[in-house]
Amino acid sequence: MSMQEARQDMVARQLAGRGIADERVLRAMGEVPREAFVAPAHRSLAYADGPLPIGRGQTISQPWIVARMIEAARIGPGSRVLEIGAGSGYAAAVMLQMDAHVLAIERDPALAEAARLRLEDLGYELELRCADGSAGAPQSAPFDAIIVSAAGPRLPEPLRRQLVPGGRLVMPVGSAEVQRLLRLTAPDPPGSGNPRTEDLGGVRFVPLLGAEGWPL
Repeated sequence: MSMQEARQDMVARQLAGRGIADERVLRAMGEVPREAFVAPAHRSLAYADGPLPIGRGQTISQPWIVARMIEAARIGPGSRVLEIGAGSGYAAAVMLQMDAHVLAIERDPALAEAARLRLEDLGYELELRCADGSAGAPQSAPFDAIIVSAAGPRLPEPLRRQLVPGGRLVMPVGSAEVQRLLRLTAPDPPGSGNPRTEDLGGVRFVPLLGAEGWPL
């Protein structure tokens, strides 16, 4: 099976076959070459139904998880998105393929530089910062959606404040052993009530380190 065939099989079986319904997400994940975002030793497993190591103790998430988070964030053309924990850059590439405007933050300098070069080589344009992203990017806010690809002890209050009215924060929360994927939706109009938080199911992510995450 070629990489293109494996990619389409992944979209059909792992994503659409397990409930991902957003056609924009399915189309983008059928177009982005996931094999470009994994180490050469793991390229034959690029479309396997699971996470893969990308070095520095980090992983590229299972394709279904990437699709689930992007679908849950309700991202569309023109959406302003903050991604915290860019890793290899794969999720950012999927969102860029959907014509979103993405600001990505990665705290590990080696991963950040590798992701920047990889995305540039593939023709994607975005701003990628190397920083502690746990408190977001207040100077660049507000955002239509914030996706956090690491698990923290709680939904950080600074991230809530960086959402537009009706904006979505999608983030895993919990300990190393037990985590839940949560979606917080900001009230619209502002002040009309409390944010709405939904539990989207159990997940397993690396820890979010930093000022609003777990201590270093």
